[in-house]
Amino acid sequence: MENTKANAPNPLGTAPILPLIAKFAIPSIISMLVSTIYNITDQIFIGNVVGMYGNAATNVAFPTVTLAVAFAQMIGIGTAANFNINMGAKREGEAKKYLETGLALIPLVGLAIAALILLFQEPILLLCGATENVLPLAKTYLSVTAFGIPFVLLFTSGSYIIRADGSPTYSMICTVTGAVLNIGLDALFMLVFDWGIFGAALATIIGQILSAVMCVAYLPKFKTFRLRVSDLRVRGGYLVQIAKLGVSNFVNMSIMMLLNITLNNVLRKYGAESVYGSDIPLAVSGVAAKLNSILASFAVGLAMGCQPIWSFNLGARQYKRVRETYVKALTAALCVGVVVFFMFQTFPRPIISIFGSGEELYYEFAERYLRIYMMMVIIYSIQPMTVNYFTGTGRVKQGLIMSITRQGIFLIPLLIILPMFYGIDGVLYSAPISDTLAAILSLTLIVIDFRRLKQMEESKVFEPGLVGV
Repeated sequence: MENTKANAPNPLGTAPILPLIAKFAIPSIISMLVSTIYNITDQIFIGNVVGMYGNAATNVAFPTVTLAVAFAQMIGIGTAANFNINMGAKREGEAKKYLETGLALIPLVGLAIAALILLFQEPILLLCGATENVLPLAKTYLSVTAFGIPFVLLFTSGSYIIRADGSPTYSMICTVTGAVLNIGLDALFMLVFDWGIFGAALATIIGQILSAVMCVAYLPKFKTFRLRVSDLRVRGGYLVQIAKLGVSNFVNMSIMMLLNITLNNVLRKYGAESVYGSDIPLAVSGVAAKLNSILASFAVGLAMGCQPIWSFNLGARQYKRVRETYVKALTAALCVGVVVFFMFQTFPRPIISIFGSGEELYYEFAERYLRIYMMMVIIYSIQPMTVNYFTGTGRVKQGLIMSITRQGIFLIPLLIILPMFYGIDGVLYSAPISDTLAAILSLTLIVIDFRRLKQMEESKVFEPGLVGV
């Protein structure tokens, strides 16, 4: 029997936009930021206790986590978007079937990925760049963390579904609780018990298990529907639609992994031909990646928080609210970008110094890197905001195009081509050029889509599936 709350007015379609964005986006942003801070802290523990090879071991094992998160986002975002679109259109039965299909799919995919990693552990690590010195530590780390992969999918996908049900704060608590426990256990296992990289891996999966258990514990209390285990099953047609609305984020994660590999290789090659050598550019790039992950956490967290608002109001044919949500969210993101730009341009050396000291050449390159490579952080948020907008509104083709443009179509080719003519300076200028091109394309597609929504609003037309339109 369906919960009568499903028939009550949904605040996603009636509440003022700005407070609604704050309600859904702030917990999402906090969740992303806590995860980012945890990753930075975890690396600090491993680097100080295990040493350089420990950091290298976690780096070569990290692509397996990226793969798991890519699948988790595809399932979680695809399920949540279809759920909200159908709820907005008052197709509660369809919404429930999408929910049941997504929830049934999560553990199956998680177990399959974990099994493949355990079976092909050494070839995977060698493919990801493990050396003879790093491989033993990497195998120790991965042999433990592989068991946490199903739980990564559960709490990552589950957080999107819980947020779609109107409980963004609980979703945030699930992520934050696991991350905080992880940090505490890092200190206990590595500093007190002296378990080294095994302790770091064990702390990681215990935190993941806690977050997953909290997500599963929410399901019996699901607001919109009463969920029963017997109803959870994978339905072919619904599975395809879930994959369609989640594929943009899946592709985006995959390309980010390829970008990191390309950037490291290019910096190593052209750094060796410069006064900086190979080590300084690689070290600075690693620090800048951590700094950028904080900005990315805000941008992506804000965009993910808007997804239920976009999806529901599209289904409810309230197209003005769809447009208003994008404009107000993007305005907030651009304001944060201005602050970050000012900090990178004005205080690059003090910011870099937080992550350790180095010779004068190190600081010289770091200042150039923050000021040039990350010059266009002001508009960085436009691309992830637009990707999530198109995903949330069922525009699969546009979402897929935007997910591959900045990194795949613009940045990776520029990283390869520009240094051939300008050396390491070509690497530095590739990012602001690609950011600008991606922003122009994003805003162009948004203007076109806003016109489409305006026409639908005026003609009272609704496109039921919206997928691939």
